Amino acid sequence: MWHKPHLLKAIADLLFLAGGAALLAAAVVWGSSRLRLFPLAEVQVIGELRVVQRQEMEEALSDLLRGNFFTVDLEALRRALEDLPWVRRAELWRRWPSRIEVRVEEQKAVAHWGDGHGELVNSFGEVFAASLRDDQRLPRLSGPSGSSREVLRRHGEFAELLRPASLRPAQLSLSPRLAWAVKLEDGMLVELGREQAKAPIRMRLQRFVEYYPKMPDAQHGRPVAVDMRYPNGFALRFTASAVQEVKGKK
Repeated sequence: MWHKPHLLKAIADLLFLAGGAALLAAAVVWGSSRLRLFPLAEVQVIGELRVVQRQEMEEALSDLLRGNFFTVDLEALRRALEDLPWVRRAELWRRWPSRIEVRVEEQKAVAHWGDGHGELVNSFGEVFAASLRDDQRLPRLSGPSGSSREVLRRHGEFAELLRPASLRPAQLSLSPRLAWAVKLEDGMLVELGREQAKAPIRMRLQRFVEYYPKMPDAQHGRPVAVDMRYPNGFALRFTASAVQEVKGKK
């Protein structure tokens, strides 16, 4: 037999295959016992949920809770949770011996975004797609892609400037040419134009607030729009019916 190398090679191959099969069987037995020894018993949500529904979370995680305490894929669970509309960020930890803890940061909607296609702006100025689940009244913001953070910041600034006149901005828009326009809750449009060094937006809006108490009321032809894009003045725009009424009273 020692003079038959092909026979020796065949025997060696058989021994190698037998050893591999034994190792594979041992790994299967060890893995099965490991799964039985360390089962995943609980997924616990830490903190109060105000908008996200627990049922949504359970449905998002149900197909991913495979394996045991050591083998469950926390990164896949995190991604599944963050795909939910009202979840901004999710964190997960293993807690010995059989629990997974989850903490969810919910989206806090502060404004609608765009033209009403189900997009909202959160308190960080980030746009996310979701539908409001209550009757909360929010302002509407719009602007070019990537401008949501700046538009939200300006909305807060303009709201402060308008407060002395008891006015609130219902809509704020930034055009592709970077021109600003504010629509008030009473429907009046205030066109502010582009930022200029000699006549900053802030100064133009302050000038509007100072003039606002002197504007004619609705009975005498209240303007529907005020154009504040002039460095040292402004223009009023009336509806056709209001113009005719004013002319008749003259």
